[in-house]
Amino acid sequence: MDVKSQAAAVLVAGALLGATALAGCSVGVPDPAAPKVDQSATVLATPTITPGHDAAAVAAKDMPFSAGATLAAGVPVGISDGLKTAPGWTPVKHNVAGESQYLKADGCLVAAKVRTNQSPLVLADDRESTVGLFTYLDPTILPAYLKTATLRWGGEPAKPGPNVEVLVLEKSGQSGAKSTSVMARVFGAAASSVFVSVSCPDAATLAAAQAEVAARLVVVPPSN
Repeated sequence: MDVKSQAAAVLVAGALLGATALAGCSVGVPDPAAPKVDQSATVLATPTITPGHDAAAVAAKDMPFSAGATLAAGVPVGISDGLKTAPGWTPVKHNVAGESQYLKADGCLVAAKVRTNQSPLVLADDRESTVGLFTYLDPTILPAYLKTATLRWGGEPAKPGPNVEVLVLEKSGQSGAKSTSVMARVFGAAASSVFVSVSCPDAATLAAAQAEVAARLVVVPPSN
């Protein structure tokens, strides 16, 4: 990986160290000699107008990995706080360095975050970029370990609407360990990325929590 890509990975590594720790994965620490990257841009910037781009039309359709190039260049995505009002869930952190956390009565913990300035992570397409991010953070993660899943793409929580493809790494709890999953997507054109980690006492509570995350945590399309 070149120095430019290492610098971008340093930007997201701090965010994902916590997420992948929840998932029970070992994570390589980035090279301390890598250039420092400004992490202050955790609040979504005011959108700029992209001539000829129909943001509403893009937001109204599913966002598979293959459609990533239809987003306006450099306008970041967002993520909703739809779990904070879900029955049994309690918000425990709100937009701290771009991360929000929610705790369920059964012991499940969800952490959701968005990162901007991700252009140096971009590879051939959004899927390859996302695989590259997982494998950079932990070289033991093989592409075959990653499954395709979906989150909501715009619309209202818990109502029918378009979906956005993400990659998910799951780990079933063994010998008393928690069952976990980490979902991620790099949006190359939008120069941003989304991460959602879920950690639960067992496989059954994880499956229920993932279903609620898929229904209520909405990835917010760029507004133009």
